[in-house]
Amino acid sequence: MDARQQWPVTCRGQGAGVREAWLLGQPGLQDFLGYVEDHTVGAPAVSRSELVDEWRAANDYYHHLELNEAGVADAVEVRDLDADYADLVEEVRADPRYRRAFDKLPTRFAMVELDRLVVAQSHIDLDHAERLVARADDLLSAEALFRFCQPLGDFEAPVEVQKAGPRRYLFTSASSDLRFHECLLLKPQDLAEHVAFGSVSGAIALVVGFGSNFLSVVQSDTRLLLHNGHHRAYALRAMGIRYAPCIVQTATRGEELGLLASSKVMASPSFYFRAARPPLLKDFFEPRLRKVLQVRRTSQVIELSFEVKDYSVRSCNEA
Repeated sequence: MDARQQWPVTCRGQGAGVREAWLLGQPGLQDFLGYVEDHTVGAPAVSRSELVDEWRAANDYYHHLELNEAGVADAVEVRDLDADYADLVEEVRADPRYRRAFDKLPTRFAMVELDRLVVAQSHIDLDHAERLVARADDLLSAEALFRFCQPLGDFEAPVEVQKAGPRRYLFTSASSDLRFHECLLLKPQDLAEHVAFGSVSGAIALVVGFGSNFLSVVQSDTRLLLHNGHHRAYALRAMGIRYAPCIVQTATRGEELGLLASSKVMASPSFYFRAARPPLLKDFFEPRLRKVLQVRRTSQVIELSFEVKDYSVRSCNEA
């Protein structure tokens, strides 16, 4: 697979919107109704009472699963990787992005069962998942499967950079993965190609880019929570692949979990790690639990602005 992963343009008409699969029946009914009203194509024609009826039916089915699949998330299968993966694992471990992203808690690589991964993300962009499937090629070999799950190289979704004012910039992309990374203090030697109009003392860099896209989970006790790579995991499952090489981070207590999990998970960690039957990745393939929506296309925008002040202060050693 090419190290530079392109962002293919979907063949669907631009006016058709984006297809999203939503899990119904879980906490967040108000959020779901609000999302449908604000983002779906043809929202005024959608009956809110019918949406509530669908959600209620899914909630009833989850109650059925709580009785018949209690503890299923605790039985997720985790296997050691075969020797064929050893060199590939070391290649990822040597990558600076891996070292930066997985530097807090004990981490290992393992072959994990996809169906029983707990999910906190309530929706999947089906068009993006199809793009992933289309560029997956043949995943029968250990190397192809590993590189699909743990991609190295750059992810090239087009980004438009616009100057929106003297000290304001907009970064725009069709990929929702676009994000602000960090603020860096640069030294003069870091600006070798910059032609300055005077001596340079330093520079501030505001860094915008994409995530690492490594498929990873968070382990707490006997459960695995899908942390990064929801669309990649969905695409694998859609292709009939049930086990995937994954990065596993282990949290042994709540304070450690807070270093990794999203704010949604940390708002109710017992729901995901203690409930008899939490939402699982396989639920996205259960018609009784999912609803496909046509959602208006959106772009991810990162707005950066900065302020400059120039003033004098009295030296502390003067009276």
